[in-house]
Amino acid sequence: MTSGTGPAHVVAVVAFDGAQLLDVTGPVEVFTTANSHGARYDVHLVSPTGEDIRTSSGVRLGVEGGWQELPPRLGTLLVPGRKDWRRAVGDRGLVAEVAELAQRSKRIASVCAGAFLLAETGVLNGRRAVTHWQLARDMATAYPQVTVEADPIFVRDGKVISSAGVTAGIDLSLALVEEDYGADIARGVARELVVFMARPGGQSQFSARLSPPEAAHPAVRHIMDAVGADPGTLQSLENLAHEAGVSARHLTRLFRTETGMTVWQYLESVRLEAAQALLEAGSEAVDTVAEKSGFGSAESMRRAFQHRMGISPTAYRARFRTTASASALVHI
Repeated sequence: MTSGTGPAHVVAVVAFDGAQLLDVTGPVEVFTTANSHGARYDVHLVSPTGEDIRTSSGVRLGVEGGWQELPPRLGTLLVPGRKDWRRAVGDRGLVAEVAELAQRSKRIASVCAGAFLLAETGVLNGRRAVTHWQLARDMATAYPQVTVEADPIFVRDGKVISSAGVTAGIDLSLALVEEDYGADIARGVARELVVFMARPGGQSQFSARLSPPEAAHPAVRHIMDAVGADPGTLQSLENLAHEAGVSARHLTRLFRTETGMTVWQYLESVRLEAAQALLEAGSEAVDTVAEKSGFGSAESMRRAFQHRMGISPTAYRARFRTTASASALVHI
C-alpha cells in the first residue's frame, strides 16, 4: 500500500486476538491515507500465527500473514492494545514476536494498552511511557522500571512513542506522518479524516470539568462546581474557602484527600481547558484569552501551557487552526 516517490517507509502493525479494533484501524487509516497525499508508507498488517484475528469488538480482520514474512528492516513497528492486558502479556509467542520486531525497527510505537506489551519485552525499561489513564496505575505497579505518565495523549522517549487510549493512536500517527513527510501532508490527512491536526502530545486525556475526580464532601463538590462554571474569575484560596464555608487549611486538606490534587492544581486544569477552548474557537489576543480563562496574564498562561502540555498557547492555536481554517468540516 504505497504511493509517491523515494524509498517506502515500512510500517508493521501487529494484530492479535482481543486487540481493540480502533487501535489497529485508526493508525492504518492514517498511514494509508497519507499515501494519497504524497507520503510513501508500505503498511503490513500481520499476526503471530499468520491467520486472521478477531478484535475485542468481535470484528474479524484479515492479515497479510505472519511476522516472518516482513522485510528485515522496519521503519515503524506499531503495537495495539488489549483491554485485558494480562492476557496479552501472558501470550509468550506474541511477546516474543514484538521483541523480535522491535529489534528490527527504527521506530517503535504503541497504542493504549499496547504499552504493556512493550514493557513486557523490556523496550520501555528506563523510559517514559503512557497508556490509557484507567490502566496507568496497573502499568506502574507491574513495570516499576517504566516511568508511567497518566495524563498525556502521547509520549516520546528516544525511538519509542506510546499513546493513550484508543483514538490517541490517530493523534500519534498524525504526528509521525508530520515527522516523516511534513506538516502539509499531515494536515491534508487530518482534513480528509475530519480530525484535529493534531492534539499536542501533552494534551490531557480527559476533561477536568466533564470528568472530575469523585468527591464525596459537599464543600469540595461545591468548589469544583463553582470553579468549573466560572474559571475566569480570579480566586484566592481564602475566597474559595469562604465560599465553601470552611477554613482555607481545611479546604486544602479536604481537596487533597477527596481528589488527590490541590485546589490550585484543579483550578489550573480547569483554566487551561477554558483557555484551550478559547484558542481553538476564536482569534482573540493571547492576553484576552488569559484574562477570560482566569490566568490573569499571558505569561502565567504560557507557563501553564509549557508545564502541562510542552507547547506555547500560540503554537497550540496554530496546530488547531490549521484544519479549521482550511475547511468548514465539523471536527471531532
